Formats: sequence, structure tokens, C-alpha cells
Amino acid sequence: MMQRNSLYIGGEWVDATGNGTIEVINPATEQIIGSVPVGSSDDVNAAVAAAKAAFPIWQSSTCEERISVLNQLSAALKENTEELAQTITAEVGTPIDYSRMAMVGTPRVVTRSYAKMLENFEWEEQVRNSLLVKEPVGICAFITPWNFPLHQIIGKVAPALAAGCTMVLKPSKEAPLNAFLLADIIDNIDLPAGVFNLVSGHGSEVGELLSGHPDIDMVSFTGSTGAGVQVSQAAAPTVKRVTLELGGKSANVALDDADPVLVAKKSIGACFQNSGQTCSALTRLIIPKSMRDDVCEIISARVSGYTAGDPLADGTRCGPMVSEKQQKSVEAYISTGIREGATLLAGGEGMPEGLDSGYFVKPTAFADVTPEMTIWKEEIFGPVLVITTYESEEEALQLANDSIYGLSGGVWSTDVDRAIAFAKKMRTGQVSINGGAFNISAPFGGYKMSGNGRELGIHGLEEFLEVKAIQQ
Repeated sequence: MMQRNSLYIGGEWVDATGNGTIEVINPATEQIIGSVPVGSSDDVNAAVAAAKAAFPIWQSSTCEERISVLNQLSAALKENTEELAQTITAEVGTPIDYSRMAMVGTPRVVTRSYAKMLENFEWEEQVRNSLLVKEPVGICAFITPWNFPLHQIIGKVAPALAAGCTMVLKPSKEAPLNAFLLADIIDNIDLPAGVFNLVSGHGSEVGELLSGHPDIDMVSFTGSTGAGVQVSQAAAPTVKRVTLELGGKSANVALDDADPVLVAKKSIGACFQNSGQTCSALTRLIIPKSMRDDVCEIISARVSGYTAGDPLADGTRCGPMVSEKQQKSVEAYISTGIREGATLLAGGEGMPEGLDSGYFVKPTAFADVTPEMTIWKEEIFGPVLVITTYESEEEALQLANDSIYGLSGGVWSTDVDRAIAFAKKMRTGQVSINGGAFNISAPFGGYKMSGNGRELGIHGLEEFLEVKAIQQ
């Protein structure tokens, strides 16, 4: 049990003034593993005031000081990898090897990347008779999700620290414990008091208060599209900067010269990573009609053998859904796919074989899915792959762009130039060619209802900067 009773405000652990606690449940065992306090409006105001008081200090810090803090944080994340990974696996249900690599390893590298970036960053530029000066945007509010909890926190905290901003973090109520461990780490590095503050609570209360707070200059939100709309509405009266990283229903397109065996094998992992609870998962596989039988045969066999179970056990490929609510939601989508006439290739309704507890669903794949079907249009956020076919490249592009979302995508072809040309026509923020690896220095973010703004890399840093023109 990890019971946290205090909030981190102004460089100190202080008693929360809100009522009650939020219990954290291990989705694999359905057991309570910890709790965090519910913050109140007084807690939010105290945290914002601490960040405001610290802003002049951190704003005037040198690049060398910021580099030192970022490197200290990266080293501390590495030193605490196992505790952080075990905690995230217990909170989210992510298989432990993936937790170590992606849930902790990636944030560590991201933090270090911003330290490196500051070494040569140009803060001033002369344009004719104007001196353009880049300055921190100010006091930031971060509202983060449960699916990649530490990664999404660091994706905001690291560039904000690099930019010279101060901040208040509200972590997700499903997976807040890792954020408290992060606060413990930050408390032991050379960061001035008040630069980083942590207030746990409910999004409808703490999140809304932060979004509308007059002393918050920027709010960065990652989560569902519906919640992102609410954040934008709450922020609108104060005309603060808002960045949103929201949902996705990303397309994975095989052109007619692609290797069907490779496409079939790789498309499963691209959809099922983190048990399918990934906003950028490639959940819609679009293949030539001539490939249909070969691809579906391989996917059917492989998904049927995809191991779901204890996320701490060796060989587990798919953990549980994060909560009972999420389990029921994914189950409902699977039932809807069957009812609406999609061809069930593997998986289906009910618990995976051998499991009678935990918030598990069967890793599932559907073929012959049409654009009118619910499972084609809506984000499922679980291990459910949907497959459709096309007859022309123009139809493939239309199908790929047939979504209210535009976060990620994939293209497969033996002709890389052809694949890139197709990718450029996709209305989405990122596209991988033939399984191209994720790049922490490339901007991450979406088109359309997948949000606005970018995280990671130089573009992620610039989201936390204002530009001032000084004429001479």
C-alpha cells in the first residue's frame, strides 16, 4: 500500500484541505494498492501562488542551471527505474518489461534531450531592426492521463523547466502514484521551491479550477477529446494558451506492393502496445483486397495466441484494462462489432481463457469492417484491431483520412518514396514508414479532433515560449 496524505506545494509536503481520498486499484488483481488526497480550491490556489512566486526566480535562471536540473532529474529517473516501473504496472496494468522501457526509460531520455537542447538553443534573433527574444510563457497547469502516466508528465515538465516556466501538475486519478514518486525525486534535486507543484484530485474539480485560473498562463492537457473540449471552454474566458493531445483512430495502410506477411505481423503490435491503451495506436488496418485472405489468416492465428494475463509474469503480451469502466467500454465495442456484422477473426466477448478476475478483455481482431460501423469510427482504447480493404490507392487514402481524428498513421511499401508521397497526403500528425521507430526528438501531436500543439523535440520546447519583438 502506498498511502499519500500530502500534496507537494511550494517545495514542501503539506496537508491537503480537500475532503476524502482517491483509492488506486490494481487492474490485474482488483485490489486497492494505494490512495492520494483530494485537493480543494484552496490547494489549487496555494499551488498556483507558489508557482507564481517562484516564476521570477526560475525565469531568470541560467541555461547552465536548467541543464543541471534536467540532468539531475534524468539520472534520478534512471536510478529509480524499478520502483517507478513496478508502480506504473500496478496502477495501469502495463506488462513490466514495457513499463521499464517505455514508461520510465522514454521519460528519462526525453528529460536528457531537453538538457542537450539547451546547450545550443538560440534565445535571441535579429530580424532587420527588430530583436526577437524568446521568453517563458509563465505559470503552467498540466493535466495528464493514466495510460502513459509518467511519460505524459515528463513530456510537459521537462520542456517547461527548460523554457523557464513554473508549473502545477494534476495527475490522473487512475494512476497518480507515479506522480507522487516523481515529486519525491524533484524534492531531492536542485530545483527552487515552487517551480514544481503537485495537486491530486478529480478533473471536474481540480482540472477545471486550474484551466480557468486567472494566474495560469498556459494549460497543457492530454486525455479524451471530450475532456479536452471542457478544458478549452474553462480556459477561454482568461484567453490563456491551451495545448491539447487528444484521441486517435489512426490508419495503418499497406500499399499494393507491400509484403503481406510483414504487414500482418507488425500491425498487431502497432495496435496492441500497452494493451491497446495508446492514443497513437494504429487501430485501423487498410489493405488491398488481394491481400485480404493472407493478412487475415496470419492475424487470426497470431492474435489468438496473444498472451493476456498477469503483467508481472514473463511472456505476458497484454495486460488488463486500467479500470472496470474501461473494461466494460471495450467489451461493449467488441459486442457492437459482432452485432453490426464485422467478421470476428480472433478474440471476442468475455474474459481471456484462464482468467476469472482482473479487468481483462480478449485481444480481438475484426475483418470486413466498413466505414459505417461504430468500431471503424470511434476510439476503442483497447486491444481491438479493425481491418478493411480497398481497390485503388485513391480509395485507400480516402479511407485513411475518414476520421474525425488525425494523430498517427502508418504506410507500408517496398518503395519508400511512394510510401512517403502517400504519407504526405494523410491528415495526421505523425506517420511511420514500414514501421519506422518512434523518435523522441520529433514533434508529437495531432490534426483535427486529435488536438492542437506539439510535444517533444524543439517544437515541444517552443510551446512554452513567448516571442517578444524589440524594435531599434
